[in-house]
Amino acid sequence: MEMKRREFLARSIAGMGGALLGTGCLDATRQKPAKHDPYELVTLGKTKIKASRVGLGTGMRGGGRQSNHTRMGKDKFNALAMGCYERGVRLFDAADLYGTHPYLAGALKKMRRKDYTIVSKIWFRSGGIPEPERPSPDVVVERFLKELKTDYLDLVLFHCVTSGKWPEELGDQMNILAKLKKKGIIRAHGVSCHSLGALQACVKEPWVDSVHVRINPYAVKMDVKTVEEVPKVEAVLKAMRRQGKAVIGMKIIGEGAFGNSPEKRDESIKYALESGCVDAMVIGFEKVEEVDDFAARARKVSIGLGPGRLSARRSARVA
Repeated sequence: MEMKRREFLARSIAGMGGALLGTGCLDATRQKPAKHDPYELVTLGKTKIKASRVGLGTGMRGGGRQSNHTRMGKDKFNALAMGCYERGVRLFDAADLYGTHPYLAGALKKMRRKDYTIVSKIWFRSGGIPEPERPSPDVVVERFLKELKTDYLDLVLFHCVTSGKWPEELGDQMNILAKLKKKGIIRAHGVSCHSLGALQACVKEPWVDSVHVRINPYAVKMDVKTVEEVPKVEAVLKAMRRQGKAVIGMKIIGEGAFGNSPEKRDESIKYALESGCVDAMVIGFEKVEEVDDFAARARKVSIGLGPGRLSARRSARVA
Protein backbone atom coordinates (compact mmCIF):
# COMPACT_ATOMS: atom_id res chain seq x y z
CA MET A 1 0.00 0.00 0.00
CA GLU A 2 2.86 2.39 0.85
CA MET A 3 4.47 1.69 -2.54
CA LYS A 4 1.22 2.44 -4.40
CA ARG A 5 0.78 5.68 -2.44
CA ARG A 6 4.31 6.82 -3.38
CA GLU A 7 3.74 5.99 -7.05
CA PHE A 8 0.48 7.98 -7.02
CA LEU A 9 2.19 11.03 -5.46
CA ALA A 10 5.11 10.83 -7.88
CA ARG A 11 2.79 10.71 -10.91
CA SER A 12 0.68 13.55 -9.56
CA ILE A 13 3.70 15.78 -8.98
CA ALA A 14 5.10 14.92 -12.41
CA GLY A 15 1.79 15.77 -14.03
CA MET A 16 1.51 19.02 -12.11
CA GLY A 17 5.07 19.92 -13.08
CA GLY A 18 4.31 19.32 -16.74
CA ALA A 19 1.23 21.49 -16.53
CA LEU A 20 3.14 24.27 -14.80
CA LEU A 21 5.95 24.02 -17.32
CA GLY A 22 3.43 24.32 -20.12
CA THR A 23 2.09 27.56 -18.63
CA GLY A 24 5.56 28.98 -18.03
CA CYS A 25 5.19 28.89 -14.21
CA LEU A 26 7.95 26.37 -13.59
CA ASP A 27 11.49 26.07 -14.91
CA ALA A 28 11.34 29.24 -17.00
CA THR A 29 14.98 28.68 -17.92
CA ARG A 30 13.86 26.00 -20.36
CA GLN A 31 11.75 28.44 -22.29
CA LYS A 32 13.15 30.00 -25.43
CA PRO A 33 14.95 33.21 -24.36
CA ALA A 34 13.58 36.54 -25.51
CA LYS A 35 15.57 38.46 -28.09
CA HIS A 36 16.46 42.12 -28.38
CA ASP A 37 14.45 44.06 -30.95
CA PRO A 38 16.73 46.75 -32.42
CA TYR A 39 13.66 48.73 -33.51
CA GLU A 40 11.83 48.61 -30.18
CA LEU A 41 10.73 52.03 -28.96
CA VAL A 42 12.50 52.95 -25.74
CA THR A 43 12.09 55.97 -23.46
CA LEU A 44 15.19 58.14 -23.22
CA GLY A 45 15.70 58.54 -19.49
CA LYS A 46 13.20 60.88 -17.85
CA THR A 47 12.71 62.96 -21.00
CA LYS A 48 9.53 61.09 -22.06
CA ILE A 49 11.03 61.05 -25.56
CA LYS A 50 10.57 57.72 -27.29
CA ALA A 51 13.02 56.53 -29.90
CA SER A 52 14.00 53.29 -31.55
CA ARG A 53 16.75 51.42 -29.74
CA VAL A 54 18.95 51.84 -32.84
CA GLY A 55 19.15 55.09 -34.77
CA LEU A 56 20.76 56.38 -37.95
CA GLY A 57 23.82 58.55 -37.38
CA THR A 58 24.54 60.92 -40.25
CA GLY A 59 28.06 62.08 -39.41
CA MET A 60 30.33 59.32 -40.68
CA ARG A 61 33.71 61.00 -41.24
CA GLY A 62 32.01 64.33 -40.58
CA GLY A 63 33.43 67.84 -40.48
CA GLY A 64 33.08 71.21 -42.17
CA ARG A 65 29.36 70.56 -42.77
CA GLN A 66 30.14 67.43 -44.76
CA SER A 67 30.11 63.72 -44.03
CA ASN A 68 30.01 60.47 -45.93
CA HIS A 69 26.24 60.89 -45.83
CA THR A 70 26.26 64.25 -47.61
CA ARG A 71 28.89 63.02 -50.03
CA MET A 72 26.62 60.18 -51.17
CA GLY A 73 24.16 62.78 -52.54
CA LYS A 74 20.55 63.47 -51.63
CA ASP A 75 18.99 60.67 -53.68
CA LYS A 76 21.10 57.94 -52.08
CA PHE A 77 20.73 59.53 -48.66
CA ASN A 78 16.96 59.66 -49.04
CA ALA A 79 16.91 56.00 -50.03
CA LEU A 80 19.04 55.12 -47.00
CA ALA A 81 16.90 57.12 -44.56
CA MET A 82 13.66 55.72 -46.01
CA GLY A 83 15.07 52.19 -45.86
CA CYS A 84 15.92 52.73 -42.19
CA TYR A 85 12.46 54.13 -41.48
CA GLU A 86 10.70 51.25 -43.25
CA ARG A 87 12.63 48.79 -41.09
CA GLY A 88 11.64 50.56 -37.87
CA VAL A 89 14.32 53.19 -37.20
CA ARG A 90 12.75 56.20 -35.49
CA LEU A 91 15.88 57.98 -34.25
CA PHE A 92 17.84 60.25 -36.58
CA ASP A 93 21.06 61.86 -35.38
CA ALA A 94 22.33 65.03 -37.06
CA ALA A 95 24.64 67.96 -36.29
CA ASP A 96 25.61 71.34 -37.69
CA LEU A 97 29.11 69.93 -38.13
CA TYR A 98 27.82 67.19 -40.46
CA GLY A 99 25.76 69.44 -42.77
CA THR A 100 22.97 66.86 -42.89
CA HIS A 101 19.99 68.99 -41.84
CA PRO A 102 18.76 69.66 -45.43
CA TYR A 103 19.28 65.99 -46.27
CA LEU A 104 17.20 64.83 -43.33
CA ALA A 105 14.50 67.40 -44.11
CA GLY A 106 14.09 65.96 -47.60
CA ALA A 107 14.17 62.36 -46.41
CA LEU A 108 11.67 62.80 -43.57
CA LYS A 109 9.12 65.01 -45.31
CA LYS A 110 6.88 62.05 -46.15
CA MET A 111 6.83 60.85 -42.54
CA ARG A 112 4.63 62.13 -39.72
CA ARG A 113 6.67 64.37 -37.44
CA LYS A 114 5.43 62.66 -34.28
CA ASP A 115 6.68 59.31 -35.58
CA TYR A 116 10.39 60.04 -35.37
CA THR A 117 12.96 61.67 -33.09
CA ILE A 118 15.54 64.19 -34.30
CA VAL A 119 18.77 64.89 -32.45
CA SER A 120 21.05 67.73 -33.47
CA LYS A 121 24.16 69.31 -32.03
CA ILE A 122 25.51 72.83 -31.71
CA TRP A 123 29.14 73.36 -32.68
CA PHE A 124 30.41 75.93 -30.17
CA ARG A 125 34.13 75.30 -30.63
CA SER A 126 36.54 77.12 -32.95
CA GLY A 127 37.12 75.62 -36.39
CA GLY A 128 34.99 72.73 -37.61
CA ILE A 129 32.48 74.81 -39.57
CA PRO A 130 33.20 77.47 -42.24
CA GLU A 131 32.25 80.70 -40.43
CA PRO A 132 34.19 81.94 -37.38
CA GLU A 133 31.14 83.38 -35.61
CA ARG A 134 29.41 81.40 -32.87
CA PRO A 135 25.93 82.89 -32.35
CA SER A 136 23.94 82.18 -29.18
CA PRO A 137 22.02 78.88 -29.02
CA ASP A 138 18.63 80.50 -29.66
CA VAL A 139 19.88 81.90 -32.96
CA VAL A 140 21.46 78.58 -33.92
CA VAL A 141 18.38 76.53 -33.00
CA GLU A 142 16.17 78.85 -35.05
CA ARG A 143 18.38 78.10 -38.06
CA PHE A 144 18.25 74.37 -37.31
CA LEU A 145 14.43 74.47 -37.35
CA LYS A 146 14.42 76.12 -40.76
CA GLU A 147 17.00 73.72 -42.18
CA LEU A 148 15.11 70.69 -40.86
CA LYS A 149 11.68 72.14 -41.73
CA THR A 150 10.24 71.34 -38.31
CA ASP A 151 8.57 73.27 -35.48
CA TYR A 152 10.59 71.65 -32.71
CA LEU A 153 13.66 69.54 -32.03
CA ASP A 154 13.56 66.54 -29.74
CA LEU A 155 17.10 66.77 -28.43
CA VAL A 156 19.78 69.45 -28.79
CA LEU A 157 23.34 68.87 -27.58
CA PHE A 158 26.53 70.85 -27.29
CA HIS A 159 28.83 68.99 -29.67
CA CYS A 160 32.24 67.52 -28.78
CA VAL A 161 32.51 68.67 -25.16
CA THR A 162 35.96 67.90 -23.75
CA SER A 163 36.48 70.12 -20.71
CA GLY A 164 35.73 68.75 -17.28
CA LYS A 165 34.57 72.27 -16.36
CA TRP A 166 32.08 72.62 -19.20
CA PRO A 167 29.08 73.36 -16.87
CA GLU A 168 30.90 76.51 -15.72
CA GLU A 169 32.19 77.46 -19.16
CA LEU A 170 28.86 76.98 -20.97
CA GLY A 171 26.56 78.23 -18.21
CA ASP A 172 25.02 81.12 -20.16
CA GLN A 173 24.40 78.95 -23.22
CA MET A 174 22.89 76.21 -21.06
CA ASN A 175 20.40 78.73 -19.66
CA ILE A 176 19.33 79.70 -23.17
CA LEU A 177 18.65 76.07 -24.09
CA ALA A 178 16.73 75.63 -20.83
CA LYS A 179 14.47 78.53 -21.83
CA LEU A 180 13.91 77.01 -25.27
CA LYS A 181 12.93 73.78 -23.54
CA LYS A 182 10.36 75.60 -21.42
CA LYS A 183 8.88 77.12 -24.58
CA GLY A 184 8.62 73.68 -26.21
CA ILE A 185 11.01 74.58 -29.02
CA ILE A 186 13.27 71.76 -27.89
CA ARG A 187 12.17 68.83 -25.74
CA ALA A 188 15.48 68.06 -24.04
CA HIS A 189 19.11 69.20 -23.93
CA GLY A 190 22.50 67.78 -23.12
CA VAL A 191 26.02 67.21 -24.38
CA SER A 192 28.01 64.97 -26.68
CA CYS A 193 31.12 64.02 -24.71
CA HIS A 194 34.62 63.44 -26.04
CA SER A 195 36.60 63.07 -22.82
CA LEU A 196 36.24 61.15 -19.59
CA GLY A 197 36.42 64.37 -17.58
CA ALA A 198 33.54 65.91 -19.53
CA LEU A 199 31.56 62.72 -19.05
CA GLN A 200 32.17 62.67 -15.31
CA ALA A 201 30.96 66.26 -15.03
CA CYS A 202 27.59 65.16 -16.41
CA VAL A 203 26.88 63.09 -13.30
CA LYS A 204 26.72 66.10 -10.99
CA GLU A 205 25.08 68.49 -13.46
CA PRO A 206 21.24 68.55 -13.09
CA TRP A 207 20.85 70.47 -16.38
CA VAL A 208 21.81 67.33 -18.32
CA ASP A 209 18.86 65.46 -19.80
CA SER A 210 20.82 63.29 -22.22
CA VAL A 211 24.40 62.45 -23.13
CA HIS A 212 25.97 61.05 -26.28
CA VAL A 213 28.98 58.88 -25.43
CA ARG A 214 31.48 56.77 -27.32
CA ILE A 215 31.32 53.22 -25.98
CA ASN A 216 32.46 49.76 -27.04
CA PRO A 217 34.33 46.91 -25.31
CA TYR A 218 37.56 47.49 -27.26
CA ALA A 219 38.16 51.17 -26.30
CA VAL A 220 38.25 52.10 -30.00
CA LYS A 221 37.49 55.78 -30.78
CA MET A 222 36.59 56.23 -27.11
CA ASP A 223 37.37 58.66 -24.30
CA VAL A 224 39.77 56.11 -22.80
CA LYS A 225 42.66 54.42 -24.54
CA THR A 226 42.79 50.89 -23.12
CA VAL A 227 40.34 48.06 -22.54
CA GLU A 228 41.25 48.09 -18.86
CA GLU A 229 39.87 51.64 -18.61
CA VAL A 230 36.48 50.87 -20.18
CA PRO A 231 34.92 50.07 -16.76
CA LYS A 232 35.57 53.71 -15.77
CA VAL A 233 33.23 54.80 -18.56
CA GLU A 234 30.73 52.09 -17.62
CA ALA A 235 30.56 53.31 -14.02
CA VAL A 236 29.86 56.91 -15.07
CA LEU A 237 27.15 55.90 -17.55
CA LYS A 238 25.38 53.65 -15.06
CA ALA A 239 25.45 56.44 -12.47
CA MET A 240 23.80 58.79 -14.98
CA ARG A 241 21.17 56.25 -15.91
CA ARG A 242 20.32 55.71 -12.23
CA GLN A 243 19.63 59.44 -12.06
CA GLY A 244 17.25 59.18 -15.00
CA LYS A 245 19.56 60.83 -17.51
CA ALA A 246 19.39 59.38 -21.01
CA VAL A 247 22.50 57.87 -22.54
CA ILE A 248 22.85 57.37 -26.28
CA GLY A 249 25.85 55.33 -27.40
CA MET A 250 28.11 56.19 -30.32
CA LYS A 251 31.02 54.34 -31.94
CA ILE A 252 29.37 51.08 -30.92
CA ILE A 253 31.24 49.25 -33.67
CA GLY A 254 34.25 51.56 -33.60
CA GLU A 255 33.15 53.90 -36.42
CA GLY A 256 33.43 50.99 -38.83
CA ALA A 257 36.73 49.75 -37.39
CA PHE A 258 35.27 46.28 -36.86
CA GLY A 259 33.96 45.95 -40.40
CA ASN A 260 36.28 43.05 -41.21
CA SER A 261 35.71 41.22 -37.94
CA PRO A 262 32.29 39.57 -37.50
CA GLU A 263 33.31 38.43 -34.02
CA LYS A 264 34.14 41.97 -32.89
CA ARG A 265 30.88 43.27 -34.32
CA ASP A 266 28.96 40.57 -32.47
CA GLU A 267 30.78 41.20 -29.20
CA SER A 268 30.35 44.98 -29.49
CA ILE A 269 26.62 44.78 -30.17
CA LYS A 270 26.20 42.25 -27.37
CA TYR A 271 28.11 44.53 -25.03
CA ALA A 272 25.99 47.58 -25.91
CA LEU A 273 22.75 45.68 -25.37
CA GLU A 274 23.71 43.89 -22.16
CA SER A 275 26.08 46.22 -20.31
CA GLY A 276 23.31 48.46 -18.96
CA CYS A 277 25.24 51.53 -20.10
CA VAL A 278 22.98 52.96 -22.81
CA ASP A 279 19.31 53.59 -23.55
CA ALA A 280 19.78 53.69 -27.32
CA MET A 281 22.58 53.87 -29.88
CA VAL A 282 23.25 55.63 -33.17
CA ILE A 283 25.18 53.94 -35.97
CA GLY A 284 26.56 55.60 -39.10
CA PHE A 285 24.97 53.17 -41.51
CA GLU A 286 25.80 53.93 -45.14
CA LYS A 287 23.86 51.07 -46.75
CA VAL A 288 20.61 49.34 -45.89
CA GLU A 289 22.54 46.07 -45.97
CA GLU A 290 24.51 47.34 -42.96
CA VAL A 291 21.24 48.09 -41.16
CA ASP A 292 20.02 44.54 -41.78
CA ASP A 293 23.34 43.05 -40.69
CA PHE A 294 23.30 45.04 -37.44
CA ALA A 295 19.68 44.09 -36.73
CA ALA A 296 20.37 40.41 -37.31
CA ARG A 297 23.33 40.49 -34.93
CA ALA A 298 21.31 42.38 -32.31
CA ARG A 299 18.52 39.82 -32.46
CA LYS A 300 20.99 37.04 -31.66
CA VAL A 301 21.60 38.59 -28.25
CA SER A 302 19.26 37.09 -25.65
CA ILE A 303 17.71 39.27 -22.95
CA GLY A 304 18.70 38.64 -19.35
CA LEU A 305 21.82 36.55 -19.87
CA GLY A 306 24.14 38.93 -18.03
CA PRO A 307 26.68 41.55 -19.13
CA GLY A 308 28.41 41.10 -22.44
CA ARG A 309 31.67 42.69 -21.29
CA LEU A 310 34.86 41.14 -22.64
CA SER A 311 37.73 40.47 -20.32
CA ALA A 312 40.99 42.23 -21.10
CA ARG A 313 42.56 38.88 -21.96
CA ARG A 314 39.89 37.96 -24.48
CA SER A 315 39.94 41.42 -26.00
CA ALA A 316 43.67 41.13 -26.55
CA ARG A 317 43.21 37.73 -28.16
CA VAL A 318 40.48 38.92 -30.54
CA ALA A 319 42.31 42.14 -31.47
